[in-house]
Amino acid sequence: MSEDYVTHPIDPESAGALASRGLRFELLGVDEAGYVPWTEAVNRGFHEARPTAEFMATRRTQAPFRRISGVWDDTIPDAASPVATASSWPTELTVPGLKSVTAWAISTITVSATHRRRGVARELLGAELRTAHALGVPVAILTASEATIYGRWGFAPAAMTATWTVDTRDSKWSGPEASGRVHYVTSEQLLVDGHEIVERMRLSVPGLIAFDGQLWERLLGIGDDTVARTMRFLRYDDAEGTPLGFAIYRVRNEDTHRGRAVAEVQYLAATTEDASAALWRFLLELDLIGELRASLRPVTEPFVWQISDFRAAVKSEEHDHLWARILDVPAALQARRYSAPGRVVLDVSDPQGFAAGKWLLEVAADGTGSVTRLDGAGAMGAEIAGAGAGAGATGTAVAGSLNHAADVVSLGVGQLSSIYLGGVSATVLARAGRITELNDGAAERLEAMFRSPVTPWLSIWF
Repeated sequence: MSEDYVTHPIDPESAGALASRGLRFELLGVDEAGYVPWTEAVNRGFHEARPTAEFMATRRTQAPFRRISGVWDDTIPDAASPVATASSWPTELTVPGLKSVTAWAISTITVSATHRRRGVARELLGAELRTAHALGVPVAILTASEATIYGRWGFAPAAMTATWTVDTRDSKWSGPEASGRVHYVTSEQLLVDGHEIVERMRLSVPGLIAFDGQLWERLLGIGDDTVARTMRFLRYDDAEGTPLGFAIYRVRNEDTHRGRAVAEVQYLAATTEDASAALWRFLLELDLIGELRASLRPVTEPFVWQISDFRAAVKSEEHDHLWARILDVPAALQARRYSAPGRVVLDVSDPQGFAAGKWLLEVAADGTGSVTRLDGAGAMGAEIAGAGAGAGATGTAVAGSLNHAADVVSLGVGQLSSIYLGGVSATVLARAGRITELNDGAAERLEAMFRSPVTPWLSIWF
């Protein structure tokens, strides 16, 4: 990114709107005195304990590359504490085809209960999107604590997650024998080895993002001794001693003497199927454990096919996790690879205007895509509309103008963002009335193009 995003000027549109309501919208650095009350406001917003001095010291070293902003009300008794918070940073988001695209990660959005229903959240989100767009970032992403908030800004679920629970007393390992070994290691050892593993794994799974210092050290419990003391760290090395995977777990000591304790898998990363199988087997065969529970996992997991009792593994709590929002249609769509060739006109609506327009996506036999804007191309707009008129329209009007047949669909930016990573079905969205086919079979062919052979997954909260 050519411009310094940390110090990029605060969005003037949102700053003016908030100033008209007597509120200040400003940037904040981690070295400023206001960073402590800002962090306390974040914790209050998510109903977490007030941060300790040790936590703040660690966080200051972890978060120098985040853009931090807040909203202040100088009329309240504690005027030093913001009444709203936000932070953001550019990260690499994996997309289908072993590729990645720069994404604007938005986090720590909170509004004090004393300042709700005053449009503060609307201005925060609008400012983040306009800032990302001004900096040339093609996609915005977030993880949502509430599912009903972000759709109005064009965000939509793009990667799902699930919890897997295995009754380890009734199931044995029936998968392959690993050629390497699993070792217990320290968090300090994983600090380097583990980061190399997750970065190698990242490009193989759409939806994963690059860890920054704060996210990575938080995963290892660094800076939070209460959490760290309960964590156990595993690493898998192949026969040559090369680290290829790791897992983090903790045990809830409930009825340990009767073999009913619960082992909670907090993270598992592997760069090979051998490493994945070895780590899952180790966890499933832990002594004194009656149940293995892994949350925030992909909705499809190979290990359930590697145990003797298929019913022993139960999937639950399947829901949205990564929310995406396309800002630049050509840059976003050309960054990924596709599973089938084709030509489709995407008539995209976007209330915020960033992605609105008519776009021709052409996918070659090698999976590469190119995007052309069609708005203002003479009679094209009318012909696109005419292609969907009447029952059984086939898009021949569009085909005539484009020289080759093209499918035509009408959809919102949220629906385009949902199918972007290849894990949400375009045909399901069409059946739900969220995507409109302007010629027969368009949604089915759109799904074939966008489908990812690897289930999209985001492995963390941010």
